Amino acid sequence: QVQLVESGGGLVQPGGSLRLSCATSGFTFSSYAMSWYRQAPGKERDLVAFIRGAGGSTEYADSVKGRFTISRDNAKNTVYLQMNSLKPEDTAVYYCNIAGSSNWGQGTQVTVSS
Repeated sequence: QVQLVESGGGLVQPGGSLRLSCATSGFTFSSYAMSWYRQAPGKERDLVAFIRGAGGSTEYADSVKGRFTISRDNAKNTVYLQMNSLKPEDTAVYYCNIAGSSNWGQGTQVTVSS
């Protein structure tokens, strides 16, 4: 049974940082690309960052390039999203995903506000 459990969200001031984690189980983690998405109220769920399984090459949405970093620890079956220089428009529920699949976590709320 595939499980994805996000954590690390919270309330942060503009310019601050958060590190999200997504602990996974039930599949061969190192063999799969992983993604982070986010969904703001009233908006669609959008891709934020992507990391391949082998080699770990990455891709980012233009809106987060230079501020967010996706990484993975294949020994811990965990994918991370380091978010720096946060802006109010980064406020959303953040989800991890096995890339291209319908497997989603429950999400973690990130709120950027002063």
